[in-house]
Amino acid sequence: MNSVPAIELRNVSLSFDSKRVLASVSFVLGAGETLILLGVTGSGKSVLLKLMLGLLKPDGGQVLIEGQDLVPLDEASLQPFRLRMGIVFQEGALFDSLSVFDNVAYRLREEHWGDEAKIEGRVREVLRFVEMEQAIEKMPSELSGGMRRRVAIARTIISSPSIMLYDSPTGGLDPVTSQTINVLIAKLRDLQHVTSVVVTQRLQDAFVLANYIFSAETQALVPLPPESAGNLRPPTRFLVLRDGGVYFNGSERELASSSDQYLRKFLA
Repeated sequence: MNSVPAIELRNVSLSFDSKRVLASVSFVLGAGETLILLGVTGSGKSVLLKLMLGLLKPDGGQVLIEGQDLVPLDEASLQPFRLRMGIVFQEGALFDSLSVFDNVAYRLREEHWGDEAKIEGRVREVLRFVEMEQAIEKMPSELSGGMRRRVAIARTIISSPSIMLYDSPTGGLDPVTSQTINVLIAKLRDLQHVTSVVVTQRLQDAFVLANYIFSAETQALVPLPPESAGNLRPPTRFLVLRDGGVYFNGSERELASSSDQYLRKFLA
């Protein structure tokens, strides 16, 4: 078991102009674990993801990815760590002028990964994983919102990242399509053992990810028996941000049973 945390933040603070966004945020996420990041709009959830990617530098504190503090690194030194991470935005962020195939192949071509035959094989493999191979020649404008999100996930996992960051991956989607995205997140987590950070405003999605596991046999989510949760996969933890700080950090059971009035109102 890797003893070095996949992600660790130590007393991270950040302000934009005179507005404090984060204040002394600290948490540890082990390899293969899942962190559900909750909080009202403007509480700093998406900012935390950008800090983890090295897209923003904190005013103070450390941001460690697999043991390396990203804060002092320059752009060139950050690249190897960014290659081990993938991020999925709510909008999908596909290139509208490129087909599904070219969108998913983009990073491989940028990295001169191999010849076109090898690239096509890998693209089809990840599109098959997200059940979108049939749309390989389509343009983004021909896809529904949920299909675009699945292609975005395929593009993100093309280089087999060990850490996945999801920024409101089900935002704006209907419940059925949202569940499809939840299944994909769980599939990556449980079959490829990636470390996951999921920003969401949908509590039902958070509880699905905490209480279900992807079954390779049935190709669907199945309930996770509470008594054997630790044996089946690493834990899912919940972190609630409030006023730029960590208000709660613990398990789903601890969150659900808390008598704290703010948390009770948040969960209602």
